[in-house]
Amino acid sequence: MMLLRFMLCLFVFIGALAAAGALVVSIALMLRFPPLLIAVVLACWLLSKLLKMLRNLGPNQPPNAPASVQ
Repeated sequence: MMLLRFMLCLFVFIGALAAAGALVVSIALMLRFPPLLIAVVLACWLLSKLLKMLRNLGPNQPPNAPASVQ
């Protein structure tokens, strides 16, 4: 059981390091190529608008119905 817990912690640590490395590389690429930065900012803005629109819709409301107050 101790070995299994150690392996789990090891894989979580390796995954966290890989995620941090990918984040640093993607930020470096966005600073090196400005069109990529613009595309990422635009994609985040569109995702934010889409999530806000979906949050305002109720489970049984059609898309044209006014949003309910919660």
